[in-house]
Amino acid sequence: VQILLKLWRNGFSLDDGELRSYSDPTNAQFLESVKRGEIPVELQRLVHGGQVNLDMEDHQEQEYVKPRLRFKAFSGEGQKLGSLTPEIVSTPSSPEEEEKSILNAPVLIDDSVPATKIQIRLADGSRLIQRFNQTHRIKHIRDFIIQSRPAFATTDFVLVTTFPNKELTDESLTLQEADILNTVILQQLK
Repeated sequence: VQILLKLWRNGFSLDDGELRSYSDPTNAQFLESVKRGEIPVELQRLVHGGQVNLDMEDHQEQEYVKPRLRFKAFSGEGQKLGSLTPEIVSTPSSPEEEEKSILNAPVLIDDSVPATKIQIRLADGSRLIQRFNQTHRIKHIRDFIIQSRPAFATTDFVLVTTFPNKELTDESLTLQEADILNTVILQQLK
């Protein structure tokens, strides 16, 4: 650990920190350790047995002036949270909304095969939630949208995943192959 000790007329500071008075017994003990060539107890605790490089600057002809804080950019590491596509955690606005989408579109579910729920946010601002088998294809989602909202039958649209946005161009992929189980799909008009 690199530490800079600055000696001022009215006290000392460590690494541009607050002024420490010479008259304080703890500070006097700190300086005595430094004069003897020892690592002060305070610094030993700070570095947990590691090495300390203590540099000193003599400013005893000057009064201590609190230094301006310098901008220090974030130098740590970022952590990515969550999965690439979010799971559905919200519930429909009302039970009727979910029922309406299930009643309007005949998606045949095979109960012997694993199923998933897909939330579809339509270009008109509404949303649909539907159960599909994991073996259903992206084409089945398109068909479901057209059957639920016939107005989209003559409209050219694409299906896109949420963050990161990725257009689902290969509609022959199963939902599992496309890695869109329990996710939100966006309908975007061309």
